[in-house]
Amino acid sequence: INMSINAISKSFDLGDGRTITLETGKLARQADGAVVVSMGNTMLLATVVSSKIAKEGIDFLPLSVDYQEKYAAVGRFPGGFFKREARLNDYEILISRLVDRALRPLFPDDYHADTQVMISLISADKNIYPDALACLAASAALAVSDIPFKGPVSEVRVGRIDGKFVLNPNISDLPNGDMDMIVAASETDILMVEGELKEVSEADMLEAIKFAHTAIKIQCEAIKDFAKRAGEKKKREYNHETNDLELKEQVKKATYEKVYAVAKRGNPSKSERGEAFAAVLEEFLSTFSEEDRAAKTSLAKKYFHDVEWEAVRRVILDEGIRLDNRKTTDIRPIWCEVDYIPAAHGSAVFTRGETQSLTTVTLGSKMDLQTIDGAMIKGTNNFLLHYNFPAFSTGEARPNRGTSRREVGHGNLAMRGLKHVLPKDSPYTIRVVSDILESNGSSSMATVCAGTLALMDAGIKISKPVSGIAMGLITCLLYTSPSPRD
Repeated sequence: INMSINAISKSFDLGDGRTITLETGKLARQADGAVVVSMGNTMLLATVVSSKIAKEGIDFLPLSVDYQEKYAAVGRFPGGFFKREARLNDYEILISRLVDRALRPLFPDDYHADTQVMISLISADKNIYPDALACLAASAALAVSDIPFKGPVSEVRVGRIDGKFVLNPNISDLPNGDMDMIVAASETDILMVEGELKEVSEADMLEAIKFAHTAIKIQCEAIKDFAKRAGEKKKREYNHETNDLELKEQVKKATYEKVYAVAKRGNPSKSERGEAFAAVLEEFLSTFSEEDRAAKTSLAKKYFHDVEWEAVRRVILDEGIRLDNRKTTDIRPIWCEVDYIPAAHGSAVFTRGETQSLTTVTLGSKMDLQTIDGAMIKGTNNFLLHYNFPAFSTGEARPNRGTSRREVGHGNLAMRGLKHVLPKDSPYTIRVVSDILESNGSSSMATVCAGTLALMDAGIKISKPVSGIAMGLITCLLYTSPSPRD
């Protein structure tokens, strides 16, 4: 069969003789962008599609990222009765989240069309981790599409084997190292870091990030050259927001000082702060006629959110006061209790401000080992950490539809913080369950703290106690408008 296939490819070296190839124009040509990334026998197909118009009333980016490993890629049948790939397993969800966190910040703030990124492992080399190539594939697919995106971006895995940093180490080599990190970055900035380290120094971790960024810069250059060879498409024009500049100025003029005063006053109660901000907005909306209020409330709320963003930020930077009346150097009040649940093997309550974790530890035998049967990963697991985030923890009511991707991700984050202090010769299968009963930020790190306490309460001889803390950065970037959208 003679067909006209205009395939474009680009290859580049990782610096150690291994080659990665990008290819487009051969598969999935009806997608807005489709790229096959190959390294050895490993092949990933990444596709991206974005709706031409945005749905009414949407003021955010409805982005979904799905990474799936096809069992045929390793010449295996899926397990279970149906013998076909079903919903994503935990590992696939975690890789989907890694890619999502790298891509999401680089879409324009005013782009609100439904966008779907799908990455499939279609061929596998049993000694190559495909997850380190997933973001590269997705970013390349966006680069050859007409979808607005401030890329390119890529991710790499960094291991340290025998004291030497290794880029995208082989599966057989990584267990011999003391570092396993995935870093995402653009050409100029770090976007995401996730991984686990066997108690390495901060200086070594920073060196690992720099090592990763050097490699990512080369991959971003390769993506740009690849997009040029494929014939760079003009990015689509769109208008997903309706703005009223006069109303925007009205909202700022009428509410900024009042919002600033609420933020400066500070209040340890999240609900009371929320009510105070809501009262400022309601006071402004009450000045409208019934007809104008119905027409302008949605936009007014959006502009008021921008006012809150700037006022709260300026109070922190200019006054050194946080929303709950803390200084920038203060930690929220903490209280802890162990053996709270008498029938559990181990339990602890960890409360930091308005964030609270009730964590239990259950000890089992080898009969309780978790069986792992993924396309790439097979075996057993004797340490499980499950994180639950019910709606009541934030004072909301919503249906319980099973474990969310966020719960899978946060549980994995806490698990990686605790696994390396467990005894190597433990005869137990250990299950840690963190139920978040209150949440006002950093609940995954509350899980790490509560998990440490509960493990010690259960009599597990951990090598060292572990605690966790989340942090953010507020900088002195200047905007000509109170809205970061601008």
